[in-house]
Amino acid sequence: MKIALGQFAATPRWEENLATAIDLARRASAEGARLLLLPEDILAADMKDPDLTLSAAQQLDGPYVAGLIAGLQGLDLVVSGCIFVPDGAGRVYNVHIVVSAHGLIGAYRKLHLYDAFAMKESDRQTPGAEIAPLIEIDGFKVGLMTCYDVRFPELARALALNGAELIAVPAAWVRGPGKEWHWEVMLTARALENTCYVAGIGECGPRNIGCSMVVDPLGVAVVRTGQDPGLLFCEISKERIAKTRVVLPVLQNRRFADPALR
Repeated sequence: MKIALGQFAATPRWEENLATAIDLARRASAEGARLLLLPEDILAADMKDPDLTLSAAQQLDGPYVAGLIAGLQGLDLVVSGCIFVPDGAGRVYNVHIVVSAHGLIGAYRKLHLYDAFAMKESDRQTPGAEIAPLIEIDGFKVGLMTCYDVRFPELARALALNGAELIAVPAAWVRGPGKEWHWEVMLTARALENTCYVAGIGECGPRNIGCSMVVDPLGVAVVRTGQDPGLLFCEISKERIAKTRVVLPVLQNRRFADPALR
């Protein structure tokens, strides 16, 4: 299956970000991609206004998601990315959405909030409480994570044990000493230890690193980019997964199993 990664810098205006998402979707579809992965903050973002997280939030049936679904009409394409959704109690959920021309396919509320490196997402956000069901696209089972989630190997392992062959990780990975290395290490480790593909899609711009990449089941970064906006393409292969799991059967060889992860 051909997938695309659309890296861009979100603006404070949701209408502009929606237009960017639709443009990337049309370009990805024209190149034969069946799945377009977008970054974490595709609704609205402004590093100078942290409260925009609250003021710009929209319901899943709001104008952003409705506009994205409308923009996908006529395209044989699935799109994923993250928006902020009001939680009904004055804060928001960070929701990884999956949509097509037919509507909303899936929605995952980010489990792990970024209370680290002098930031505290829990001031404005409410964590989710459930691992997302897998999404199936052209026979590939896709697991959903979001940004800081990638630092928690038990979540990726749970998705792999549930059958994930590709794990999608939209992010707004903040710059800092060694942070690009952290991003690469975490994505590579999650792919290699679970013998599946992991796609990390980074928001770029003045605060975040970008650095989108797809890592294959043997830990090889098969495509990657730098800090500028762009559209990457990659073929993922069930055969590659199967061959890797023959020579590196870590999911079979593991000695510690938590039934709660199944």
